[in-house]
Amino acid sequence: MLSKKIFGVISLGCDKNRVDTEKLLGLLKEKGCTTTDDLSKAQIVIVNTCAFLQTAREEAINTVFECVAYKSRNLEKIVVTGCLPQKFIEELFEPLQEVDVFLGICDYEKIFEALELSYRTKERQNYVGKGADGYRKARVLTTDEHYAYLKIADGCYNHCTYCLIPKIRGKYRSYPMEKLIEEAQSLGEISELILVAQDSTRYGEDLYGENRFVELIRKLSSLDNIQKIRLLYCYPDVISDELIEEMATNDKVLKYIDIPMQHSENRILKLMNRKGTREGYLLLLKKFREKIPDIAIRSTFISGFPSETEEEFEGMKAFIQEAQFFNCGFFAYSKEPDTAASRMKGHIHHATKKRRVKALYQIQESISANILSKFVGKKIQVVCDGIDYDKDCFVGRAYFSAPDIDGKVYFNACEAMQGESYTVLIEKTDSYDLYGKTEDYLI
Repeated sequence: MLSKKIFGVISLGCDKNRVDTEKLLGLLKEKGCTTTDDLSKAQIVIVNTCAFLQTAREEAINTVFECVAYKSRNLEKIVVTGCLPQKFIEELFEPLQEVDVFLGICDYEKIFEALELSYRTKERQNYVGKGADGYRKARVLTTDEHYAYLKIADGCYNHCTYCLIPKIRGKYRSYPMEKLIEEAQSLGEISELILVAQDSTRYGEDLYGENRFVELIRKLSSLDNIQKIRLLYCYPDVISDELIEEMATNDKVLKYIDIPMQHSENRILKLMNRKGTREGYLLLLKKFREKIPDIAIRSTFISGFPSETEEEFEGMKAFIQEAQFFNCGFFAYSKEPDTAASRMKGHIHHATKKRRVKALYQIQESISANILSKFVGKKIQVVCDGIDYDKDCFVGRAYFSAPDIDGKVYFNACEAMQGESYTVLIEKTDSYDLYGKTEDYLI
């Protein structure tokens, strides 16, 4: 019966959640189900949720209520999956009467059983925790066809005091290397494979008793269908000299790395239960730049952590100036339930946090603009992501830009194919984007 239903799927949150959604779509495809992007035509809607921050939880609940409006049309069942029910099912089950089925992060295989029971009994079903944390290879990509994310592990060991992830996703669990290689091979021709996990750099420690992140990179690099590999979410305290050397010598690994540092001042880092120090971070950046002069380093920082003083905030501003990140994201500390930081003293007023984040972004905007200005008059390789119809030109990314989080390269060309690489002469820049033309357009 369910194979004849039309499914709509909404994915919220991070790229790791996106991979979960893609594997859920793969499960639907295996069962012969039809999917649609038009919710007005869907008979069953699945909302895969994020619960990392209060804002994410609010977005998830608002999305569910938006779906409820379609129940007056074709919509028969609403399924809520992922992080939100995994952590907050007791708080959600009774209030969200409009939801017919709840699934947690490891329960996707149970979706058909739960839905069939819901149809048969006409009762709401709570299947959170009834599944198994099994690895699945089959996926339906929701990114542009030429790039894909490869989720190499789930869960987290780090227990940062502000973070809910270990309470939601559990302990760090690496996926078997041979299965990841098979999955990467199954993706087809990929111009860019992006490795993700809550902490990518710890890959293998739980499964093999030793770190095998570099080994995984080497094996993925040997695949003919993968042109380039990008590394995201590499925790600074686990980055080894071996990884830096691999990035320097492996032509398939883009000279780009995302290193979430979260703060620069040692007292706050200790309160966050982060293992790094200001001095150690600067030494790591120096190592990278000595070995890979053109490395593009991205990071993220939290401002307004409980008891953060104005002096410590000024220290972080000075650190950002010294670090000279290619790009950087800043977030105001969010007080999340059931975290150690939520119970700390000295919580900072929202307006102060907002002011500090704005000031940090202003510093980074100037740094990024200065870095990009050095590309004016130079030719760079750009992978075409498609057409920007508002700007009436092609749009793509250079090695220093990850999808969705970094800047873009807008360029004119006689023609350009999505997923193909082009040499672009950069003519101008703004704070985060570059603008130019291909060589053939210049003729």
